[in-house]
Amino acid sequence: MFFDWAAQPFFTVITTFIFGPYFVARMTADPVSAQTAWSNAATISGIAIAILAPVLGSIADQSGARKPWIAFFAVIKIACLMLLWTAAPGSSVGFVMLLMILASVAAEFSIVFNDSMMPRLVSQQDVGRISNIAWGLGYLGGMIVLIFVVLFLSANPSTGVTLLGAQPLFGLDPALGEDARVTGPISAVWYFIFILPMFFFTPDAAKGKALGAAVRSGFKEIGHTLAELRNRTPILRFLLGRMIYQDGVNGLLILGGVFAAAMFGWSTMEVGIYGIILNVVAIFGCLLAGRIDRLLGSKVVVITSLSLLILATLGIISTGVDFTLFGFVSLPVSTTDGLFATPAEKAYILYGLLIGVSFGPVQASSRSYLARSVALHEAGRYFGIYALSGRATSFMATLSFSLLTAWSGSARVGMASMLIFLTVGLVILWKTPYPAANAGES
Repeated sequence: MFFDWAAQPFFTVITTFIFGPYFVARMTADPVSAQTAWSNAATISGIAIAILAPVLGSIADQSGARKPWIAFFAVIKIACLMLLWTAAPGSSVGFVMLLMILASVAAEFSIVFNDSMMPRLVSQQDVGRISNIAWGLGYLGGMIVLIFVVLFLSANPSTGVTLLGAQPLFGLDPALGEDARVTGPISAVWYFIFILPMFFFTPDAAKGKALGAAVRSGFKEIGHTLAELRNRTPILRFLLGRMIYQDGVNGLLILGGVFAAAMFGWSTMEVGIYGIILNVVAIFGCLLAGRIDRLLGSKVVVITSLSLLILATLGIISTGVDFTLFGFVSLPVSTTDGLFATPAEKAYILYGLLIGVSFGPVQASSRSYLARSVALHEAGRYFGIYALSGRATSFMATLSFSLLTAWSGSARVGMASMLIFLTVGLVILWKTPYPAANAGES
């Protein structure tokens, strides 16, 4: 569980609520092109993850021990996050994109090895509950870091003071983006400290083949696994549906914060508070989903969450600076002073609550859905393919956003493409058995 606690601040304060919106709104002078660049970085990392994750999962099954792989990718992730401090306004966009690509790939590969440990450590009865609690614990960790940044580091660029009315700690200058840039080193230190319990206390699998032999066997095994999937239709259907709906989920997580920052001109402080609200809701969503998962199964949780995410996306794309529900509800702007001052911003937060209560459970219960559908000896390779299903076409969501935004000049049109991924994935999952195993399989 502490792995999720350690890993989540990267996704909370870097990719979603603090550094990403800073990259779009303040690091460059062109928010539209910056959104496209941020989306392109996510696209490139998604392609790399899609290609390599299944192979690494198969190698994990052959090599046995997962911790050495997690440690290797932790070094890459921590180094890249530390270097985000150099992302000052006007600095190289390409270098920052490279850092984000490497950090994202390392983070995802670490998750593959961590998730593949779960079926061996947790009973099938409890796997959904544990997965959701761990995910909720991750959101709590991410929220703690986010609250610290918002209250003590992020300052209003016009006043130079934090939400508490004090100067930012460490003498950070918001005009230079230091309040956002510091989230890279903070996330790196947090990750280093809190993955240590996993290394010290979580039992690892026995060491298997040597690295060279494991790599050779892993490449051979992945071919067998892909061929095997043709005869395991329920798992294939689940992975296909998850591949499509996870594209939409990833798109919302990667682009939701930057979309709001660009539309409303939110400062780091405002985006951070929005993130805190979503994470508070997400924690309760995961705890509730853990109970539902144990009583009714993972499929019920995933389908319900996807339905709420579709409603939330409709709400987001239907909202502008002075309207919501595609203009059927007018929201006049009387003032823009203060936090979330306009009615449209309040409406956006309301739709965000639906995202908050759903995006944790949809991912945690998808993880337990697969864990209940595969045997222990094949967990590594199937969780590698699971990572593939989460990333294989993830570039399609961000790429569709980039292309539609560039073509139309409107990020709202780009965000609308998320609806397609969420809806198609939901339809496929609806017809998928639970657990996703053929008759007679464990």
